[in-house]
Amino acid sequence: MAGPVASSSGVALIAEHSADVAALDTLIVVGGPGAREAEPCRETLAWLRAVAPETRRVTSVCTGAFLLAAAGLLDGRRATTHWQRAALFARRYPQVRVEPDRIYVRDGNIWTSAGITAGIDLALALIADDLGDEAAKRTAQQLVVYHRRPGGQSQFSALIELGRPDGRFGVLLGWVRERLHERLPVERLAGAAAMSPRNFARAFAAETGMTPARAVEHLRLEAARVEVETGSEPIDRVAVRTGFGDPERMRRAFIRGFGQPPQALRRTARAT
Repeated sequence: MAGPVASSSGVALIAEHSADVAALDTLIVVGGPGAREAEPCRETLAWLRAVAPETRRVTSVCTGAFLLAAAGLLDGRRATTHWQRAALFARRYPQVRVEPDRIYVRDGNIWTSAGITAGIDLALALIADDLGDEAAKRTAQQLVVYHRRPGGQSQFSALIELGRPDGRFGVLLGWVRERLHERLPVERLAGAAAMSPRNFARAFAAETGMTPARAVEHLRLEAARVEVETGSEPIDRVAVRTGFGDPERMRRAFIRGFGQPPQALRRTARAT
């Protein structure tokens, strides 16, 4: 209904119109404590089921994906949510193909995104979809944010880059992304971080919960996935350019990381 809407921070927002309109262009379902409370609400879910077919585009931010799933709108679709809630999301809604390491996911006319700041990435993607890449770029410049996070960035990389005020491993990630096609043993990473290999491996794992080798594989997967889904280069060339060396090694990494081989992800991307 129209009127003031209290937020979790105590700030009230004024809704000038109620949701009882003939048709919506873009529906955005937000997350947070309110989403958990609304998830079992029959009236809310019924409203979503009624409105979604008449809406050009349905989106969610953070745990708002739980509401879309509860309404059945994500059945058989790919989706993401905040990394801390992704395991619960997958257990609660096994009919959804959860991709826990994505900033945002588009499946047809339904878009889902990760945590709060990932909503910015989602919004920029929606602007680009509607008005073109240049409009999205100007908007990002105005907001002083990435136009697109490097390499179709995953939630994993975002967490590392935000993990320390000094940005030590964020800088290292940028260095690694420029050299994915090269050999990147822990000794070389430690040298780039100006640390001894032993101290580097310990500090990196303590901060990220992941070994340096596993982190490099994640970054290679990020870059390879973007090329596979958006490009037309043969898979073997993508494997070489992103540091996997051969397509079979990359295929195994894709199955570990995404549950599907590169060819399947490319077919899915072209179909949506």
